[in-house]
This record gives sequence, structure tokens and C-alpha cells, in this order.
Amino acid sequence: MENTVQSVDRRIRVKPRAVPEPPATVTVVVPCYNYANFLPQAVHSCLAQEEVEVDVIIVDDASTDSSLSVAKGLAATNPNVSVLSHERNKGMVATFNDGAKIATGEFLVRLDADDLLTPGSLARATQLAGAYPSVGLVYGHPIHFSTESLPEARSQASAWTIWPGQDWLRDRCRSAQNVITSPEALMRRSVVERIGYQAPLRHTPDMELWFRISAFADVAYIHGADQAWHRDHPNSMSAKEVDGCLDLGERYEVFETLFGGLAGQIPGAEELLRDARTALVNEALYTAGLELDRGLPDPALFAAYRAFAKDVDPEIEGSALWETLSRRINNPAPAAGANVLPLLRRVRGRIRTNRNWRKWHRNGVF
Repeated sequence: MENTVQSVDRRIRVKPRAVPEPPATVTVVVPCYNYANFLPQAVHSCLAQEEVEVDVIIVDDASTDSSLSVAKGLAATNPNVSVLSHERNKGMVATFNDGAKIATGEFLVRLDADDLLTPGSLARATQLAGAYPSVGLVYGHPIHFSTESLPEARSQASAWTIWPGQDWLRDRCRSAQNVITSPEALMRRSVVERIGYQAPLRHTPDMELWFRISAFADVAYIHGADQAWHRDHPNSMSAKEVDGCLDLGERYEVFETLFGGLAGQIPGAEELLRDARTALVNEALYTAGLELDRGLPDPALFAAYRAFAKDVDPEIEGSALWETLSRRINNPAPAAGANVLPLLRRVRGRIRTNRNWRKWHRNGVF
């Protein structure tokens, strides 16, 4: 599938600039399941956006609380709000897709009913997308919060970075990590219609869609401003406990789905998939090593990490990394203080994690 707009030929970082065009149109799809208490705040954060024309589609996924009546009340008082309701619960993928398929805006945003857009978010994102027609995905920094009041958000964009989409995707494959939460992302609807909507993945449909967009369109990041508030609370999807091995499996499914579909047609797709598998295998074995450092508190989890690595890459069993881990199984972590190597490994891991977090906070990638 060819990109019909000329892509940037390299990563560039530029100062934001105004684009003298009519206000962009944005459709915000708000999937909702039992979030009646949060829904009005989410919708109002969309309707308060300035310098853009916004319409909101609330998709109620057969909520058992008062979400549907709240949604209908919001639609009754604002002509830019419409409601689509499911008679039975279809899950988060179908809920977003059903709304996205009837969107009319030039741009598309998915905003979960417990999240909010920051003031000026859509104007900043559409300004960038208007300046670079090859960009299919724009994102920025999200604020995670769990307090009653909203944290202060930065509103001044200091720079834009634009990547050739496949360069951005290559980096994501090499780390096998996602860098986008969700509410801070804006998509060009024509690109989504061309490549398809969310795939039926349990926990990672957003991640796969971001990566699929990047296979066929450029990606951009807004520096300096906060683009959304992401609410952390016990009932949110992001708060659900997912053990490390399950998370690896979910990300593995992202790349298999991605390159088993349209993205498998792009140049170098096999190498990108191989890079992602290698990153996941290395992460699994590294994490298994940390379990050994901790004295193997959960032997089943340790075995699961090793089994995952072997399933993804059967040839890993003869590698130096595998052999090193095998030797350590017969020589578990010594008593506290007897050996500093486990401590050093944990310290190095924390340093790497903190470094990646700082890079992501500044630049949207690591």
C-alpha cells in the first residue's frame, strides 16, 4: 500500500508555526463502559477545545450504570455530541471501531471516558498535521494523575519532531515497547480508513494501530506541551494487574498481528519483525535473570519467561545468553552481601529505566 503524500526524508525538529487554513475538523470517539461519573468531564474537555471544529461520538458499551442516560443528556444539550449504544457488551475494540467508522472529521481521536484533553490539545496537534500532510499520527506528553483536581498542564509547544513513519517504527521494533498512552494521540482519519481500524487484541489494540499507521504515514511529536490527562484509578484498564510474562505475550501478539497484515508488505518487514522478536526474547531472559537474583521467589514465573523466549525463538536454547542463565540456575543468588553482582544488575536496570523515562518525557521516544 503506497503512501500518496510525499514523506519527510529524515527526522526533523522544527519550531511550531501557524498554518493559515480554516479550522480543522476533529471527531473524538469516547468509548464508555460504566463511567457515568467521569463521562461529562471527558466530553466537556473536548467541547472546550478552541480553534478547531469538534464533534464527539459517545459509544456506550452496554453499561450497567447510568452512563447511557448521562450520554443522552450530554447529546440533548449539545448538537456536536451524538450517542451510539450497544445492546450487549462488545468490548473496547468494537466500541472504538463502531464510533470511528461513522466519524466525519478530518482527524480522529480516541478518548476513554475517564480521560481528558488538555486545553488547546487539538489545535496544537492539527496545526502540526496541517503543516505536514504526510503525518498520519501526532502525539505528545500525557499527564498521569489520580487526584481529585487536575494537575496544571503546559500549553506552549516548544518544538515539533517529525519522523519518516518507518524510521519511527524501526525504533519501536528494536525496543518492542510502546511510547503512547492513548488520549494524547491524534490520527488522520483518511489514513485510518485506508489501513483499517483496531485489531481484535485484548490489551494492546492501540499499540498495534499506532504502529500500523507508522508503516504507511509519518509520525510527529509535540514538545513542551501536555496533550492529555490520563486518569489512573483502580478500575481503569491500565491499572489492571498484568504480570511481566503476560505483557510480553501481549506485545508479541502486536508484532505478529502487525506484520501478518498490511505492514508485512513494507520494505524490510521481515527484518523489523525479527528485531521485535529479538528484543522480546532478550527482555524475557533478562527478566528471568532478575528472578534468579531475587532468589527465585516464583519458580513458575521464571519458567514462563524461559518458555516464552524459547517459543518465540527456538534457536535461543543454544545461545550464550541461554547458557549463562542455565548455569545460574544451578548456582542461585548467594546470601545477601556475599556477591554484589545481583545488586549491580538491579542498579544497572534501574538506571536504564530512569534514563529511558527521562528521554520519553522530553522527546516521546526512548
